[in-house]
Amino acid sequence: MFMGEYNHSIDAKGRLIVPAKFRESLGDAFVITQGLDGCLFVYPDEEWQAFEEKLKSLPMANKDARKFVRFFLAGAAQVEVDKQGRILLPANLRNFAGLTKDCTLVGVGGRVEIWDKDRWEESTSYDDMDEIAEHMMDLGLSI
Repeated sequence: MFMGEYNHSIDAKGRLIVPAKFRESLGDAFVITQGLDGCLFVYPDEEWQAFEEKLKSLPMANKDARKFVRFFLAGAAQVEVDKQGRILLPANLRNFAGLTKDCTLVGVGGRVEIWDKDRWEESTSYDDMDEIAEHMMDLGLSI
């Protein structure tokens, strides 16, 4: 399980250090794709395969399902960690998430998210958590 928050910078060649705690579970190669909320989703191979199977099960006749599948699969890339613990973030993914220099990597259970640091700070207002917690109860999660 991934958890925690780490700040790193992208270098001039588009490389980003992956925190050692995340590398332990991600392995030497893993998948990065466009994520929701303007970040990137990072999946270890096993989690990616499970997610991909769920995407494959969506009905091809449904236009929203086709678009949803394209969103995640078209931009996906397999990356490898170099000897310094860095990955090369493809330009299309950097552009999608607005990543230029400072990034925040966040562990969220079965995946890691990569955020532009400023966007992360803007999106992490927790003023409405009581209301959100009530909605989670509707989804079957009780605290």
